[in-house]
Amino acid sequence: MTLVALNEQYMSRFIMPHQMHAFHGDYRHVGVEMEMGGLQLSEIARAVTDVFGGTAISRSSFEIDIENARHGSFRVELDASLLKDHEYRRYLALIGIDQDDPQTQHRIDDLLVRLAGTVVPSEVIAPPVRIAALEEMDNLRLCLHQAGAKGTRAALVYAFAVQFNVEAAELKAGYLLDILRAFVLLYESGSTQERIDISRKILPFIRAFPGDYVRAILAENYNPDMTELIRDYLRHNATRNRPLDMLPLFAHLNRDQVMAADVETHLIKPRPTFHYRLPNCRIDEPDWSLAQPWNDWVLVEHLAADKERLREHSRAYLENPLEVVAARIDDWADKVRKWIKK
Repeated sequence: MTLVALNEQYMSRFIMPHQMHAFHGDYRHVGVEMEMGGLQLSEIARAVTDVFGGTAISRSSFEIDIENARHGSFRVELDASLLKDHEYRRYLALIGIDQDDPQTQHRIDDLLVRLAGTVVPSEVIAPPVRIAALEEMDNLRLCLHQAGAKGTRAALVYAFAVQFNVEAAELKAGYLLDILRAFVLLYESGSTQERIDISRKILPFIRAFPGDYVRAILAENYNPDMTELIRDYLRHNATRNRPLDMLPLFAHLNRDQVMAADVETHLIKPRPTFHYRLPNCRIDEPDWSLAQPWNDWVLVEHLAADKERLREHSRAYLENPLEVVAARIDDWADKVRKWIKK
């Protein structure tokens, strides 16, 4: 098999992790969120019902729920809390605009939707599905692509993203630490990074883990219990703005410890999942699929499970220039990608 064919399979076929069951014994689930432009909320909702069935219910000009769909309830929304929470109304009241008239309110909402549509992403939020059902999520991606959805690179101001909420296989400190170690090694090497679009370099979106934190967790003698693991994470990462946001998972494990920290507590939803945040949504590109970012995540899980290789790469990262380590990790990642032939 040629490298080109291998890459095509890697980008289109979903690789499954070694651990298919979660800490509770049932199959692991993953939630998928996709941001995009170019489509009305009603068009996105129609794509959801075409793929998964269900009934679309408009909650406001900015939110549509799809209920009784296969796998559960979906939500389609404009991703701006100012609109969804109707916070704009108090500003309109200050300048004397009457909002009691339903027709006036409808015209205001319609205007805001059209204005926001140029810079605010529309988002489809799927319910958690079994990992083995991810291909169905990609069917939705394809349907949206065919309907004309625009991705990150379609315009300079489009800072769209994809997010996976991956249910943890275990809730032990050692397992979570190994996932973090594997993630930072692959991320630092570029093996799980897409080219970050210029809009996301300009705007205050995803930021890499700070170097002092990376070095701290890769140290061979770092062996924290859960309280220490959460404490150290919060000390270096008091923000949701990380490519692997651990705050939802840590809040699930110790809500009081996380909520007492100086973080965006009002935005944290405790749940036993890794919040894996991709910097780009390339939904309008014909050769892109959800399999590509998902398979990058599976690389993280494979490296985390390879204890000897994880120690080797961690030690190399701490002792050698990044370029040397990146080459070693990229070589390992290329070998892992060949597993899809099996």
